[in-house]
Amino acid sequence: MVHFLDITKEHCPMTFVKVKLKLEQLAAGDRLEVLLNEGEPLSNVPKSARQQGCKVISITPDQPPFHRVVIEK
Repeated sequence: MVHFLDITKEHCPMTFVKVKLKLEQLAAGDRLEVLLNEGEPLSNVPKSARQQGCKVISITPDQPPFHRVVIEK
């Protein structure tokens, strides 16, 4: 199942806190599409997701200045 989370209005460290809380609700194999800002969130969220044992499937530019990160639990 694919879930969606928009954290474009959040600032670090709340960006990954929100992602982590959402990932905890997902079943193994589920995917989370995260819409986030470039800069610190784009750098920290994928790195932190990997450290939590998740797989980053893709990181793609979206409508500037946003990016879409797909994470698999």
